[in-house]
Formats: sequence, structure tokens, C-alpha cells
Amino acid sequence: MASRAPYIVPALKKHTATVIMAHGLGDSGAGWMALAQNWRRRGMFDEVAFIFPNAPMIPITVNFGLSMPGWYDIAKLGRDLDFEESLVNQDEPGILRSRDYFNTLIKEQIDQGISPSRIVLGGFSQGGAISLFTGITNKEKLGGVFGLSCYLLLSDRIKNYTPENWPNQKTPFFMGHGLDDEVVKYEFGKMSSKALTDMGLDVTFNSYPDLGHSADPEEIQDLEKFLTKTIPPQGDGETSAGL
Repeated sequence: MASRAPYIVPALKKHTATVIMAHGLGDSGAGWMALAQNWRRRGMFDEVAFIFPNAPMIPITVNFGLSMPGWYDIAKLGRDLDFEESLVNQDEPGILRSRDYFNTLIKEQIDQGISPSRIVLGGFSQGGAISLFTGITNKEKLGGVFGLSCYLLLSDRIKNYTPENWPNQKTPFFMGHGLDDEVVKYEFGKMSSKALTDMGLDVTFNSYPDLGHSADPEEIQDLEKFLTKTIPPQGDGETSAGL
């Protein structure tokens, strides 16, 4: 998958955990770096390296076929799209290519000595959707998975891609969605959460009144609590020169 190298915010102390955060359609990794920088200023997650990947430029149908950063093609968005229609129009080859890319990022962290149980994968909108799919189907048991303003990809056939022993069936999942989301309907997020729960997954789904297709301080605070619980500090205070 041809894309720019991810932006990285290295751990300040001994690197014991990694958060991989995927951006939404048309955005870049830089669009979410402020999240890590805010936590740095507040002295949080000093042992955590944050990785912000950049999606490749691909033709996007909903953008009249023009190229923009995307993890997979999208044919339709917005309040006129119903859930059944969304299943028919999903770009399965693109989804699988992006899943493979995120699996590579996870493996790179494991090869560097980070335990899979100390790796959290997540994202916003399209990035959240690919994170949910990758987390569910990954062969390693991750520390956690989160998706903001997103939905479950390939929900009618996702079991075809889950490993036989399903290592992430008991992994905690966090989902957040604004009630006034005009791009990815709130109902999509709610239905996706129910589908995951029905599959036996450990899912927390939070709703945010008066929030559109964005994140607000309350949601970020809930994400912060999720990360604190899934990758708590465990180092000895050593400093780290980088990732």
C-alpha cells in the first residue's frame, strides 16, 4: 500500500505501549497528532508511543472519483444511506488491503518488543471502521480497540475473516458516536455496536448529544479513560530516546 510514512510521537519514558490512531477520509495522520500532544502537555501516557498513519491517495466514488486520502473506497455517505445499502456497496478489496497494512504496523511494534496486550488500535470515521475490522480479525490479542463516529465493515461476512481461536473476542472495544452525526448516521454506530455485542465482543458504546461528525472534549475524556484502563503505566521511569 503506497502511502506516506506515519507520523510518530515517541514515548518519553521507557516505551512499553503503542497506540495506532487512524484518521478519517480526506484527512491525514497530522490531523490527530494534537491528541497525543495534549496528553503529553498534561504528563499522561509517557510510556506510550503514538503512531498516526497516512492513508494513500485513492479514487473515491463519493468524491466524484477524484483521488483523496482514504483507507478504502466509499460509494455513498450521509443521511440518505441505509444500513443494508451500505453492506452492498462496500469496497472489500480496499478494506482487506488496509487491514493488511495495519496488521503490518502492529507486527512492527511486536517485533520491537511491545507486547500485543500493550497495543491499542483505533481511529475516527473511516479510520475507526478499519480499526474495528482489523482488531476483530487480528491474530494477536490486542490491549484494546476503539472507533469514533464509525461503523462495522463487512458485518454480513466478518466471521469469514476472524481467526479460528478468535484471540480478540474478549478484548475491550470502545465506540463513541454523536447523536447529530450528519456523515455517519448515529444509527449505524449503534447498530454496529449491537452487532459486535451479539458476536460476543466486549463493547462499550457511548452516545454524545449535540455532537456531529466530530469529537468533543467529553468523548476524548472517555477515550482517555479507556486508554488508561487498557494500557496502564508499568515502566520504571527510564527515559527513552525514541520509538
